Amino acid sequence: MSNKTENLTRCHWPGNDELYIRYHDEEWGKEIHDDHTFFEFLILESAQAGLSWITILRRREAYRKAFADFDVEKVAAFTQDDVERLLQDEGIIRNRLKIQTSITNARLFIGIQKEFGSFDKYLYSFMPGGKAIMNHSNATPVTSPESDAIAKDMKKRGFKFFGTTICYAFMQATGMVNDHIPTCSFK
Repeated sequence: MSNKTENLTRCHWPGNDELYIRYHDEEWGKEIHDDHTFFEFLILESAQAGLSWITILRRREAYRKAFADFDVEKVAAFTQDDVERLLQDEGIIRNRLKIQTSITNARLFIGIQKEFGSFDKYLYSFMPGGKAIMNHSNATPVTSPESDAIAKDMKKRGFKFFGTTICYAFMQATGMVNDHIPTCSFK
């Protein structure tokens, strides 16, 4: 598949990788307001720290199995035995700190849900006018004032592996920011 298919134009970054193209066309930059999906991307983006996103996308289904279909309540209840089990799972990134962080972040995620009513309400409290940002420019930033503020607040709350660059990628993945180029047919 090429960057132009049937008179459609897409951003250049997916290249010719079928999985990347599907992710670009169907998910990236598409606004969601579902806490379950937010939690999924919190796990995936945190796992991605220091790695390429395609590495994590290729392991997404293994992460889904390993992390209880991204059920935040179940992940928050994981024990040290679960950490040891996950360290043996060849389908995911077997990094003890990242695995433990996913469990801790799940507990913190639930705390935010209780405080704000939903993780969605918490996230969008940082957004201008409570709305997603539509950039649609040829320059794709890697951080923003909003990602800086969210990452800073989440760090203060105890979240790990969620600095401003990872936060910005999370925002792109969940449509909090839409960075499709102006000519992209999928924006």
